[in-house]
Amino acid sequence: MAGDEGAGLRILIADDHEMVLEMFAMYLTASAGMNVTTARNLDEADELIVDKGPFDVVLLDLNMPGMNGIAGLRRAIRHNGGKPVAIITGNPTPRMLDEIIQAGAAGIVIKTTAARSLANAIRFMHSGETYLPMELMRGAATAPREVRHGTLSEKEMAVLQYLVEGKQNKEIANDLQLAEPTIKMHVTAICRKLGAQNRTQAAMLARNMGII
Repeated sequence: MAGDEGAGLRILIADDHEMVLEMFAMYLTASAGMNVTTARNLDEADELIVDKGPFDVVLLDLNMPGMNGIAGLRRAIRHNGGKPVAIITGNPTPRMLDEIIQAGAAGIVIKTTAARSLANAIRFMHSGETYLPMELMRGAATAPREVRHGTLSEKEMAVLQYLVEGKQNKEIANDLQLAEPTIKMHVTAICRKLGAQNRTQAAMLARNMGII
């Protein structure tokens, strides 16, 4: 059953809003069978990661005490042994969204997310994917698009295909026998032409627009 896929996962949720913390923890424990540990600030979360981790998935409130923005995210990522660390937040700006993903976050969870959707997001991130809710993608996906298949160069189309497959710049460079800085340049151009904030959005928009 799909509901059993996350059973037994060790999850750490850190948030200074007690109601949000308790609601998420209660559902994930009772309905999704996950083993949930909670913290109320970054220092507490970091101590738990070091002492009891790494956790299968860590969720950090972007604005809780001690986070210091992206710095707190990077700190948790370093300590969680390569396992997913994601951000919980309200409604991040496009710039903040880009910074969070570029810093290595496994995804972004909106605080208004239904508990069932949170469980699905955790399973998704645990599988190695990057999670971005449709609330954050809707504006980009529904905005007018001038870009069509023909406006992307042959090389950009090739790179875009790899982005959709979730490959990183180094892997793409090896496969296409190009320098890694060249791949980075193509990714930047693709994002600009698609109106995407980052490579993950570019891949999703490519699917939505029927480019790939």
